[in-house]
Amino acid sequence: MDVQTFETMGTVVSLRIGGAAGGTSGAAVGRAAADGGRAGVPVPEEALAAVRNVFTRWDERFSLYRPDSEISRIARGDIRLTQASADLRDCYAIALDWRDRTDGVFTPHRADGVLDLSGVVKSLAIAEAGEALLGLGLSEWSVNAGGDLLVSGDHSPGQDWVAGIVDPANREELLASVPLVAPVRAVATSGSAERGEHIWTSAGGGTSPYRQVSVIGLDIVTVDVLATTIVAGGEAALNRSIETFPIEVLAVLRDGSLVATAGLRSGPG
Repeated sequence: MDVQTFETMGTVVSLRIGGAAGGTSGAAVGRAAADGGRAGVPVPEEALAAVRNVFTRWDERFSLYRPDSEISRIARGDIRLTQASADLRDCYAIALDWRDRTDGVFTPHRADGVLDLSGVVKSLAIAEAGEALLGLGLSEWSVNAGGDLLVSGDHSPGQDWVAGIVDPANREELLASVPLVAPVRAVATSGSAERGEHIWTSAGGGTSPYRQVSVIGLDIVTVDVLATTIVAGGEAALNRSIETFPIEVLAVLRDGSLVATAGLRSGPG
């Protein structure tokens, strides 16, 4: 299957177009997406440009690694949050809503006082990229940004998209292949295997009991936030998340053992 990639937000974004017969289903969740390499539907230039433009716009506004970004200007004190753009304030409101919905485990406020919206920015960019593709009349596609995957339609006629969850101990191997059967459309993975310890743990600090957490669900923002929440909040956050939200979870403990929710243990059926 044809795949187009580009780098942004410190990671790789890959775009595939579905709908053609033949080929190998799947997109690896973790590092870069991968499939069987057979010919598939070419990615239209306008589709790639639209997705790239979405991610570029989000990165330019919200990256703390860009000194000229709006959020960096807030961090330096050049402008106040009340003076920020409506887009930034809306993103902040979404992050605050998720802080409330996760009992404060997920938060946009770093311990040093810096406002950091990266916990929702990438998934919001993925969601907007999906809307852009639908606006171009494309209904069958997958967008993978650094292991966070959103799909629409079918991979090929009668064949679902399949997410491959990468083994954090060996990035060339898969722990599981998960069919994304509608209405399940999204997968997000968080942890330390690829980027090191970059998630702030909740009360008490310390290292998360989970090396990697993958969450499968209905929309990309929810699964992305909850993957981060479970890594940060440990077992209590995992239990609360699966009780509250329609998700499935595959977690890798520090010793390499797996924790899987009932839907993943039972498999399709």
